[in-house]
Amino acid sequence: MGISTHILDTAVGRPASGVAVGLSLLEGEEWRTLRTETTDADGRCKAMLAEGEALTVGVYRLRFATATYYEAQGLSGLYPFVEIAFEVRDAGQHFHIPLLLTANGYTTYRGS
Repeated sequence: MGISTHILDTAVGRPASGVAVGLSLLEGEEWRTLRTETTDADGRCKAMLAEGEALTVGVYRLRFATATYYEAQGLSGLYPFVEIAFEVRDAGQHFHIPLLLTANGYTTYRGS
């Protein structure tokens, strides 16, 4: 299966497009970057793993570069980036990790 994400700017009620999102895998004590994508016009990154790369059991991290997004909106956000770490215990499942964002707060959950 795979990993996907999307960002909704809840302050304005629309997707956050053009945000760089990095995916990393924890190997021992170090994070290894697997891929960097940019959210599309709908605020989505539909496939964070590279084509042909299999999802494996492990601890992953999504890193959202929110400072650039805030600047483009003419805002000064509190969080220059947001990192969400999550554990894949069953590589046969799909992991959709959304980010609900405002300039002064955020939340996440496991989506479908």
